[in-house]
Amino acid sequence: MTPPVETWDVVVVGSGPAGQKAAVQAAKAGRRVVVVEQDGGVGGACVHRGTIPSKTLRETAVHLRAFRARMGRHMQVEIPPDVQLASLMDRMESVVAAHVAYQRAQLERNGIEAVHGRARFRDAHTLAVESVHGAVRLLRGETIVLATGSRPRTPTEVPVDHEHVFDSDSILGMAYLPKSLVVLGGGVIACEYATIFAALGVQVTIVDRAARPLAFLDGEILDRFVAAFEANPGCTFVGNAKVQSAAWNGIDGVVTRLDNGWELRSEKVLCALGRVANVEALALDRAGLQTNARGHLQVDADCRTSVPHVFAVGDVIGPPSLASASMEQGRRAMRAALRLPTPPGADLIPSGIYTIPEIASIGLAEAEARARHGDVLVGRARFAELARGQIAGAAEGLLKLVVDGATLRVLGCQVLGEGATELVHLAQMAMLTAADATLFVDRIFNFPTMAEAYRVAALDVLGQAARRSPAPASS
Repeated sequence: MTPPVETWDVVVVGSGPAGQKAAVQAAKAGRRVVVVEQDGGVGGACVHRGTIPSKTLRETAVHLRAFRARMGRHMQVEIPPDVQLASLMDRMESVVAAHVAYQRAQLERNGIEAVHGRARFRDAHTLAVESVHGAVRLLRGETIVLATGSRPRTPTEVPVDHEHVFDSDSILGMAYLPKSLVVLGGGVIACEYATIFAALGVQVTIVDRAARPLAFLDGEILDRFVAAFEANPGCTFVGNAKVQSAAWNGIDGVVTRLDNGWELRSEKVLCALGRVANVEALALDRAGLQTNARGHLQVDADCRTSVPHVFAVGDVIGPPSLASASMEQGRRAMRAALRLPTPPGADLIPSGIYTIPEIASIGLAEAEARARHGDVLVGRARFAELARGQIAGAAEGLLKLVVDGATLRVLGCQVLGEGATELVHLAQMAMLTAADATLFVDRIFNFPTMAEAYRVAALDVLGQAARRSPAPASS
């Protein structure tokens, strides 16, 4: 017997950062909204397998690293051999549970129904949602939002067995902290995990086909990042190298062979060579949709697909695949669908990479600013020059303030160092208000703080500008 068709204003498939924000935006505009989630709890991979679990382990690594730096000369700070990985992140379950409870409460508070099941198009407006028990509900949406996320890509040359060779979804399931780890890939996920394990005392080797990891970021920041990573004992970055094979040797480790002839031996391997959009089960063809050559859904600036009432947000549309960007895509899609105005500055989204140390950026990097504007000035604040930087043991940090050479208006900011993902928001506010570098000179900052980096960088800019000005003629 065919179930009746339920009619909704908005059907959202996926409850990760993008899907949840789309649903809440629609509900706050008075629409009837239903969210379909395949996993048992809301939140998507971000909460259950990605951002929240990895950042929980990162907190342990950061505190351990800081304690070792402060007390290492007076007491030995070592992790016992063969320590269980779970013991280093025993807060994870409570953190995940708390976040799931918050998100579920937010959906309920906004009158959004959550449905557990696998969604599949029947036609362009209707989705069949099958529960784990086989029951089917037919949901018709005037607007449909696809936010089904992604999963790790597993290339044929790297057989992921989740015991010796892991992907980013299974890496935290390791029974014990390994002594050595090879990380395949130089993207955000690869670098975050590489630096977390390095801070925990693991000998980590990053392998990437590019000359540097995170190649989309500012070159000067990246140089400092690589130097900070390689300062960890036994850690190194191998660039311009492609993986030919990686396999368990049957005895004591994994052998990774590279196209440059190198052979790397490690206890474990993490394969982080990209992610694949979760779209296969959706029967996209029944809605008149198809993916592009990279397996992503093509969308316009408002995240609208080629089918006008269907939107796609988050990882299914490809980079930047950051939670902050995905949230904004969800909000933007709904505002476009409901013909609501988009607030100014919505395109100015900061990026935050939770490596150790952190990396964050907003606006234009130095090279891009010079290409677009020609005349730019770059102010630098090295954390080694800050009292708080010395106190916190974060001397490797750097803040770059990129400004227009003529007006001194802030065009961008890049930060490497602990607290970078927080610090970058000061530059964001300056850019939203079209402020110039003098903003950071004329305001009072607490002392000692990392925020003083903005004053140091701004003074650097003003000093450069003053040296450009001709000296007054003598009488």
